Amino acid sequence: MSFFETFQLAVKNILGSKMRTFLTMLGIIIGVCAVIVIVGLGNGMQGYIQESFADMGTDSLTVMIMGRGSSRSVSEEQMYEMVADNAETLKQISPTVSMSGSLKIGSDTVSATSISGVSEDYFSIRGYEVSQGRGIQYTDISGRKKVCVVGQYLNMAYYGGNAVGQTLKIGGRTFTIVGVMAAQTEDLEEGGTDDCVFLPYSTAARMSFTGTINSYTITVQNTDQISQAKTLVENELYKVFEDDDAYTVSSMAEMVEEMNSMVNMIIYILAGIAAISLVVGGIGIMNIMLVSVTERTREIGIRKALGAKEGAIMRQFVIEAAATSALGGVLGILLGYGLSAAATTIIANVMPDTPITVSPSLAAVVLAFGVSTGIGIVFGYLPAKKAAVLNPIDALRYE
Repeated sequence: MSFFETFQLAVKNILGSKMRTFLTMLGIIIGVCAVIVIVGLGNGMQGYIQESFADMGTDSLTVMIMGRGSSRSVSEEQMYEMVADNAETLKQISPTVSMSGSLKIGSDTVSATSISGVSEDYFSIRGYEVSQGRGIQYTDISGRKKVCVVGQYLNMAYYGGNAVGQTLKIGGRTFTIVGVMAAQTEDLEEGGTDDCVFLPYSTAARMSFTGTINSYTITVQNTDQISQAKTLVENELYKVFEDDDAYTVSSMAEMVEEMNSMVNMIIYILAGIAAISLVVGGIGIMNIMLVSVTERTREIGIRKALGAKEGAIMRQFVIEAAATSALGGVLGILLGYGLSAAATTIIANVMPDTPITVSPSLAAVVLAFGVSTGIGIVFGYLPAKKAAVLNPIDALRYE
């Protein structure tokens, strides 16, 4: 009997008991579906993490200077020189000063707005655009001018879209608005990305009373050089402080990589747990194939009496088990894609600000299908072997 004829016979036997076959495949279907959905969810989370951090600049380094008391310190001029001296690796630098002073617009006191002192290069580093007026300029920094750029939320909520030329107060000091940042999000809300004020870092440093700057953002010429750039900055700072605890250098790319590693670890664990149902499904296939061998004992005896070899009998039952598990794998894949699409829709409706697309990878689909088919072959071997070694005389006498 040819392979095609054997396969046809296996399909005929499967279709002969549809409900029993479906219940047998159920473990395989659930296992394959669960693996596909879980891997798809992991891919969606990784995509969301990368998209979220992309706005913060995966080509940038964040440098925090703690220093070693008054004996060892580094000025912004030294940091600028470091970038200029290593222009083949480092690209731009911006000191950043976070402000905690109160913000007043007219008679309103605004508490949720983020206030930062930055350089003229900060907007290009972050990929921000100015929609009205101008950005922070070098003359603003060198002259410690009291000017600022506001986010689109403040522009629309307090100035009716005409903030340029208006004033606001930070820490009791009056600042003139020279520019408005382009909207970063569709929803303008209090405390959001567009609820912000940027002023010259030199002015912000003076208003902080200490006058020191301990935070910098540095970009690299090429994202492939991010590790090299981080090592370079660390080495330069070590020359100044001779103490690793006096500073920290971190990169967004490394943070994304670490978060992706954590997500992958969780996904692998969940996928492994889900895959247990594949083993349960394989045990179900073995059980039903043993029952099938018992039910078809006389059939096996007749075929062997007519000259069928052990290999042909064994092949028939192995193919039947593999076909059952493969069909379960196909149904599991279809169900997995359906649930992935449904999960994407549900997430979009429940968490509109967290757009996660559950997208199963082709590798996961192929692996799940291959494993499901392999399980059918492995767990179908024992029943097939039992059928193949039956004594034809005993089989013909079986009632």
